[in-house]
Amino acid sequence: MATPGVRRTNQSSQAKEPGKSNSLPLATRRIAAWAVEITLVVASGLVPFGIGAYANSRSDLDRSPLNPLLVQTERTIARPLALPVSYGTRNVASVTNFLWTIALLAPLTVSGWQLYLLAKTGSTLGKRQFGIKVVNDLGKPPGFKAVLVREGLGRWGLPTAIAYFLWRNSFLFPSLGGFTSLATIMLVLEATGFPWQQNRRALHDRLARTYTIDATKPFTSPHKDTKHQSPLSEPDEEAAIASIVLTPEEPSSEHSKVWQWTQQNPNQTLTAVALLSMSAVLALLVGTQIYIQAQQNQRAIEQRNSQQFLTLIKQLTPNSTATKDERQKAILAMGTLNDPQVTQYLVNLLSKETNPILVETIQQALVSIGPNAMPDLKHMNQYLTGELDPARGSKALPRQVLQKQLQANQRVMNKILAVYNGQANGLDLSNINLGQNGSQQSSFNLVLDKTDLWGIRFKSANLSFGSFKGSRFRGGGEDGRWDTYDDWIADLTQARMTQANLTEANLSRVLMIRTDLSRAILNKANLSNARLTGANLSSAQLEGADLEGAVLENTSLTGADLSNAQLKDADLYAARLGRVIAIGTQLSFANLTKTDWQGADLTGAYLDHANLSNANLNATRLANAILRSANMENANLRNADLSLADLRGANLTGADFQGAILSPSKQDQAEQFVQIPAIGAKSAVVDGVDFTQVKNLDPRQIAYICTQGGIHPRCP
Repeated sequence: MATPGVRRTNQSSQAKEPGKSNSLPLATRRIAAWAVEITLVVASGLVPFGIGAYANSRSDLDRSPLNPLLVQTERTIARPLALPVSYGTRNVASVTNFLWTIALLAPLTVSGWQLYLLAKTGSTLGKRQFGIKVVNDLGKPPGFKAVLVREGLGRWGLPTAIAYFLWRNSFLFPSLGGFTSLATIMLVLEATGFPWQQNRRALHDRLARTYTIDATKPFTSPHKDTKHQSPLSEPDEEAAIASIVLTPEEPSSEHSKVWQWTQQNPNQTLTAVALLSMSAVLALLVGTQIYIQAQQNQRAIEQRNSQQFLTLIKQLTPNSTATKDERQKAILAMGTLNDPQVTQYLVNLLSKETNPILVETIQQALVSIGPNAMPDLKHMNQYLTGELDPARGSKALPRQVLQKQLQANQRVMNKILAVYNGQANGLDLSNINLGQNGSQQSSFNLVLDKTDLWGIRFKSANLSFGSFKGSRFRGGGEDGRWDTYDDWIADLTQARMTQANLTEANLSRVLMIRTDLSRAILNKANLSNARLTGANLSSAQLEGADLEGAVLENTSLTGADLSNAQLKDADLYAARLGRVIAIGTQLSFANLTKTDWQGADLTGAYLDHANLSNANLNATRLANAILRSANMENANLRNADLSLADLRGANLTGADFQGAILSPSKQDQAEQFVQIPAIGAKSAVVDGVDFTQVKNLDPRQIAYICTQGGIHPRCP
């Protein structure tokens, strides 16, 4: 009676499975099921991420700093994948923060749910759809331990680790696409059981001791002899009981071969243990002796340096009878001593010495010490700057004396940065004064042309009027490769760089948050992906500069020259661009939401696919501008010159066109509605553009729209 019942159950289960899925080969169904599982995980992250990105482009939503969880996740995955990280602040729409957090957590949740189903039932949603099941030796669901080994180690861990090793040690590094390709190849090879194997069983099934089977057919344990058994025949009663009750055990030895050998050879074991113990004690004694000797040598060097230092000081005291030449030799000798107290003494001596020759000698000695002298020089620099501040200075010394002392200090720092080109990575020069105040003439001019200043922290430093032509504020890092996690990037946050010359400088990815770059020269500078949130670039020269992907949110660019600059994909949310010269500027796909362009010249600018929602383009010149597929929702285009502009595909919902020029035309006093374009004049391209919800269109504009193929309710 049991046999027919079993058979009916199998037939019933077969009937429930989709016919088309079951008609496919098992290998094809396995790949299809795997594709469904991956698609569910990827879609759970991409859908909320895409919606969040769209919401972030809306101008009417409140903005807030990026969720710290997202920031930390970015930094965590950046190091192993060699991805560049921007540590500057980034504001996004509040709903975007929420959606992007879901995009991070949803794939983890979906993956966890699929693993749970696989452990408890042997099938996921994809496997169930294609009639596939994962079982253990007994034909039961594998359980959590086996699933973790199967998926975590076999399916993903080992293939990805091999792909990662090959990627890091090949010419494909640091291309993320190269790693993705290698990982995909390894995952496919592992899933198909590697073509060179005789038994094409996948590695993850071998490791977890599981089997991927057709769910519509009964499973027979591979430990039994099934040579003469039909796949649909019933096993005999004893075999069935044995398969349920008895679990085959693999022979296992209680003791390893090493342990057995030690039991059989106790004398040799004792001798080996004794030799190892003696070797360890000897190594400890030798290491201790080396350490003690090294400490003694270090103390001897320090003591010798201190004695030399005291001897040299005697020649530099005010009561010393040493000649000028002897004093110079003593100062230069101090520069060769590796002693912190020497550096501090020379820095203090520099601020007191008045003899120009000795001042120059002290500077040479400090340059010999190099970047190690910078912390003491920085401290003195800040002290002298404070003394020159009318609100804080003690006025212990005349102002002219303090200015000379500061200038001597600045020259030394300038020389050290120039001489030790590219060797100051990680140096903290925050709040130093290496610039000019502008209102006062100074004999010191900071000149660091074609200098590697990568990795230096210039936060809140005064670098005004400095010359950095062709200098590099970003380096390739220890691996020597650009756009990786360990790039050396300078920090110019809140620095004062008024009228600084940064022509052709490399400032890519550099932090310049709230930096003052007013009237600075940045022609042909590389500012791609730089962080310029809240920066002041008023009247700056940026002709031909590369600002692709740069963040310029709330930045002031009033009166700046952006001619032929590259700002593709740049974020200029709420930036102030009044009276900007942007002739031929590349602004494709840029975020220009809530930007103010009043009075700007955008002749021939590329604004295709740009987001200009709620932008103020009042009285701007947009002649020959490319505005294809631009989002100009609620934009202010009053009195704008759009002659020759290409508006095809643009979203003009709610845009204000009062007084906007679409076509230079003859004025016909007899006919006020239909205006005739001037002979030979080319006008704005509006073919197929929907002007239905555009505001403040006059009859002449409507007539032009209708005659040029535009869409408006008043068109015949």
